Amino acid sequence: MFRTIARGCAAGAAGTTALNAVSYLDMALRGRPSSSIPEVVVEKITTKAGHPVPDGEGRDNRLSGLGALSGIAVGVGTGALVSLLHRAGLRSQAWLGAVLTGALAMTLADAPMAGLDISDPRTWSPTDWTSDAIPHLVYGLVTYGLVASA
Repeated sequence: MFRTIARGCAAGAAGTTALNAVSYLDMALRGRPSSSIPEVVVEKITTKAGHPVPDGEGRDNRLSGLGALSGIAVGVGTGALVSLLHRAGLRSQAWLGAVLTGALAMTLADAPMAGLDISDPRTWSPTDWTSDAIPHLVYGLVTYGLVASA
């Protein structure tokens, strides 16, 4: 069981790296800014939990770091979950597993922003959806590919 979880965490970390690379490439090619949504999600969650990020010098940097770490946690955790499901016998063709893995990661990343009324995916433009879906598909390809090949 430990090996399965560790393998999934490693696959999720590789997928997260691929997702970030595609996102940064998109930013470089289109000149778009990075999203501030992860920081806003962290700010709302920590405040609701009764442990807000302290005001003062470095607050924005802390929120930025925590936002990035939350994305890594979602990616690594999704990889572990997919690996456990794979071990339990839930397997599919590689292309379908990749799409489902990417969709799961995208749902886990986007649900908090919708649930906290930070952003409403129903109002996103096709460009917004593409900017979110393509990196998550790449995440799914890498993560599921590594999980399924083990």
